[in-house]
Amino acid sequence: MTESLPDRKPSRRDFLKLIWAVFGGAAAVEAAGIFIAYLQPRLAEGEFGSRITVGMVDDFPAGSVTHIPNGRLYLVRLPDGGFLAIYHRCTHLGCTVPWDQALGKFVCPCHNSQFDMPGNVENPPAPRALDLFQLTIENNEIKVDTGTVLQRQAFDETQVVYA
Repeated sequence: MTESLPDRKPSRRDFLKLIWAVFGGAAAVEAAGIFIAYLQPRLAEGEFGSRITVGMVDDFPAGSVTHIPNGRLYLVRLPDGGFLAIYHRCTHLGCTVPWDQALGKFVCPCHNSQFDMPGNVENPPAPRALDLFQLTIENNEIKVDTGTVLQRQAFDETQVVYA
């Protein structure tokens, strides 16, 4: 013979415990998902902090300075044909330093620090040359890694990248 189990309705307390356990589990899963998403790199190629393709070597004439806004940098092609990727941030207080074509130098609008084309300090209070980003040329295409700022005291020929 089969015995039937007694019909037992869950109490209100048991029902509320079950509901709180379900909501608590869902909140824990959601919090874990947010935490994992926070740890994942969110930089897409072409955004500041990642590797940026700037253009082709022939797009930049010798002796030119080109602002690359999404990279927060200037691509400098020196008169001898070499390239520098200069961070557009002043080494004094971090202001954005524009290139003054008429003067042929970078002039900080905050405290009038001035830098020559390769980024050397010509007029303090900036304590050192403008910082650089690593630049590579692959298949005649210029790529800049904006993920790491390379600090320097002054311009050095070894910093120049040639095509």
